[in-house]
Amino acid sequence: MPRRWVVERSFAWLLRSRRLVRDYERRTDTSEAVILWSMTMLMSRRLAAQRQQRPAPARAA
Repeated sequence: MPRRWVVERSFAWLLRSRRLVRDYERRTDTSEAVILWSMTMLMSRRLAAQRQQRPAPARAA
């Protein structure tokens, strides 16, 4: 159980997506697609935020 928080945190991130709060989908492949879409959006936002925080590389004079 020492790594249980990793799974719980991941589920919490997923449940920020409105479509995943309730189980509206009837087919499992549709549910899987919504989960993949949600994680893709989460990771792309994080990567974009990381890129904005980096300082610009110094130019050689």
